[in-house]
Amino acid sequence: MLTGIHPLLTGELLRHLDDMGHSDAVVVADAHFPAHALGRRVLSMPGTTTPAVLAAVRSVLPLDDTPALELMRSADGEVLEVQRELLAAAGVDAAGARFADRFGFYDLAAAAFLVIRTSETRVYGNALLRKGVVNQQLDVKSISD
Repeated sequence: MLTGIHPLLTGELLRHLDDMGHSDAVVVADAHFPAHALGRRVLSMPGTTTPAVLAAVRSVLPLDDTPALELMRSADGEVLEVQRELLAAAGVDAAGARFADRFGFYDLAAAAFLVIRTSETRVYGNALLRKGVVNQQLDVKSISD
């Protein structure tokens, strides 16, 4: 167990997030999402929701420039409660997000570095984040002292 790390962030998930490069994408998907059909790398996180996993991922993942967050547009274009929760979990307002239609989102997900499949059962509870760059420098000398 590590301190300062969100409890949903397993060692395997942290390794994948660390392996991602600038602008690589991670999809946090609901239980209905065709994760294994589309994803090159798929991690399953049973018993979790997409907003909870997205908040955990955001605790360690810097965001890329706009649009850093992409959501799947609902059938009628309404922003659903689960999508408002995803925006909040990502720390992004609606202006900083892009909404893609279902099949456009599937295309984006197929190119993603990682898909995390949750147990979220609310429809359109899917989010795609693009990894930004880490802007802070580590002081190696103070770490080795």
